[in-house]
Amino acid sequence: EAVSVEPAPFRHGVISGFLAGPAFPEALRDELLGLSFRGRRNDLLSLQQSEDLGGSSEPHVAALRHALGEEFRAWLSAVTQIELEPTLDISCAKYEYTDVLLCHDDELEGRRIAFILYLVPAWEKSDGGTLDLYSTDEHFEPQQIIKSLVPSWNTLVFFEVSPVSFHQARSSVLLPASLQVSEVVSRKCRLSLSGWFHGPACARAVRRCQPALPRSPHLPCDHEILYEWINQVYLDMDSQAQIQEEFEERSEILLKDFLKEEKYQLLCEALQNKDIQWSSRGPANKRLYEAAEENSLPEGLKGFLRFLRSEALFLLLSNFTGLKLHFLAPSDEEEDAGEGQAADSAGHSSPKAEQEESEAHADGNAQQPASVPEAQDACLSPLLGSGTSPVCMGELRRWTHGHYTLVHDTQATEFALDLLFFCGCEDWDPDYGGFTSYIAKGEDEELLTVNPEENCLALVYRDKETMKFVKYINHRSLARLKKHPNTTGFWDFSFVYYE
Repeated sequence: EAVSVEPAPFRHGVISGFLAGPAFPEALRDELLGLSFRGRRNDLLSLQQSEDLGGSSEPHVAALRHALGEEFRAWLSAVTQIELEPTLDISCAKYEYTDVLLCHDDELEGRRIAFILYLVPAWEKSDGGTLDLYSTDEHFEPQQIIKSLVPSWNTLVFFEVSPVSFHQARSSVLLPASLQVSEVVSRKCRLSLSGWFHGPACARAVRRCQPALPRSPHLPCDHEILYEWINQVYLDMDSQAQIQEEFEERSEILLKDFLKEEKYQLLCEALQNKDIQWSSRGPANKRLYEAAEENSLPEGLKGFLRFLRSEALFLLLSNFTGLKLHFLAPSDEEEDAGEGQAADSAGHSSPKAEQEESEAHADGNAQQPASVPEAQDACLSPLLGSGTSPVCMGELRRWTHGHYTLVHDTQATEFALDLLFFCGCEDWDPDYGGFTSYIAKGEDEELLTVNPEENCLALVYRDKETMKFVKYINHRSLARLKKHPNTTGFWDFSFVYYE
């Protein structure tokens, strides 16, 4: 009688005063705070978590575990009509200032009912950390938040794990509905016990495979476009040779002051144009940021996008990296014939070079850069190889508080050169988030981090097993408004090039 089970947006229930009397929950809280916690930081979350408490000997934890696994499990089975097994996962989590758990569905083999027991101090919606429940569309993708549950002392929330059980813990910051995100924004500690009851596995939904950005070959142009945009130092042959040598050793490089200062300032001014149309990119279980509609851009920004797609830049990137992104760039075979070197003598490695060295060496070798001016006649021609011509794809993105991308299983698994060019990130602190992290597939440890920097071009070569994400931009980023009251975030031009 004390609990209501609601059907929308997916089956869930809330039980206030879950543990009888004031003494037991207070003693349980004290036991939990005495546990050892480890910080967990990845694309999806930022929090402190205990080890699994399935074998914990603390008396109140053990008593609760027994009650959940016996009487409560039987009651829950009766209420939900789901046959639950004795298997119980349970652990404790602490969320503190700017800690976050982004949109996800909890689906994993055997999980049937998720539960969260809150042991928080007096908590308001303005403290953040509410549990948000998403509606879904016909493709089983999260659509919008339709219900938010504020944590409260000694309250247990449970819900059925299913293909549509998307949820997160929402920030209190007032944002448009499409930008509501999960974050604790108070200095209080959001302490909870959570876990899953298991049962017979359900069939998982077939997710829609979202179309990627369109890929296109280079735009024909001559080398003059490079002299129009780029700092002269990067057009020097000796500099290009040095850049290529460093890139081949590390598979990444950051080129500072890449554009001429006057061109960079014009870009930054153009990005403030009120006529630019920005569209939110989702769904929330994969990404949340804004991308510019290209037809709404002022001419200066369109010109820079043409530069990033230009034949001259394809050739210059070949010179920087040793990749064959242009027909004038020597192939591995040509280089071997000319220098008599083995194919793996100076190959590219991904950010996880030590793990994939042999595979990476097969994908490129050191080469002397061609002079861009000497290539003028060829650059005037749109010649492309048949079938395997180098191509690129990219977009202009705007990043602000609450934005992120997540690692997901539909990310392309192929060799690629990532290009990131940053604007408007003066005084940006890595503690704000917004940096791009590269990780090995299935791992949390970062192989490489690219932080936003003014007028910097970042190049990263990744292999088939390297994934990437943009770290959630947290509440700390709003402090930057004191120095830059007209800028809430930054922009980047994000492009990917394929041989």
